Amino acid sequence: MMDFIGDIHGHADELEILLLKLGYRKIDGVYSHPEKTVLFVGDYIDRGPKIRETVQIVKAMVENKNAIALMGNHEYNALCFHAKDPKGGHLREHSIKNIMQHYETLQQYRYFKEEFEEVLEWFKTLPLYYEKDNYKAVHACWDNNNIEFLRRTLKKDRLNDELLHQSAVKGTRLNEAIDQTLKGKEIKIPDGIPFYDKDGNQRTEMRIKWWEDPSKMTYRSISVLPIEKLPEAPIPEDKLKSMNFYRADDKNVFFGHYWLQGEPSLSKDNICCLDYSVAKEGKLVAYRLNEESVLENGNLIYV
Repeated sequence: MMDFIGDIHGHADELEILLLKLGYRKIDGVYSHPEKTVLFVGDYIDRGPKIRETVQIVKAMVENKNAIALMGNHEYNALCFHAKDPKGGHLREHSIKNIMQHYETLQQYRYFKEEFEEVLEWFKTLPLYYEKDNYKAVHACWDNNNIEFLRRTLKKDRLNDELLHQSAVKGTRLNEAIDQTLKGKEIKIPDGIPFYDKDGNQRTEMRIKWWEDPSKMTYRSISVLPIEKLPEAPIPEDKLKSMNFYRADDKNVFFGHYWLQGEPSLSKDNICCLDYSVAKEGKLVAYRLNEESVLENGNLIYV
């Protein structure tokens, strides 16, 4: 009996409204439900106005066994941003782009240094994926090959300091597995098509629907977000060879990350994205899983 909640990004007010709507009540400062547990799919920090409060709510629920919290790419980025690189600098470059993405978190913890250091240590305890008999959950992409590699490599599905440093080495198997798990799969955009992401950064690659058979898709139809100039052209054969996808007969899978818009709905009967852009005046979304084997749009709840 699980409630899955999408990316919060420091919107604690919306989180509390959603928890109340789901029937949770705050007892001794911690939200709980007599029959339900929450699974948060990551991205608690950055962007929003109440990042500290969001982390406090989620962390307290986890510590009281009322919730499970996965790591999102923003928690991973924060760990790398603050971890020293033995070669100099930090594991995540302190570029203008990266500083701006992390700015609200830095600003809101500026007078709470010790608390923030504790939060960073807590981030290291967050698993990168979660699986039970009837569902899987991950921040951005469940690729069975990547997850099996991470099961063999991580320590109890988590990163320690040594693995964090190893994961920041570009081009390694660990780096690629974590990058896809927390940020999704991408393919190169056809030449001559400019694309700017939600933060105004020009991109050369686009995020793809990793749950669709790419041999049956075009550049336009496989893109998670609509990109105006993408052609209705098939994916080239040389790219298809390395593009496995999540099958329709696999377990129900829940994830966030993709900044969807509009009315929340299932992508497929076993595919549920819960990120509907609360940090861009969108919705904070939950899915209430009962005993159904096939997911139902009616179980999506949002504010």
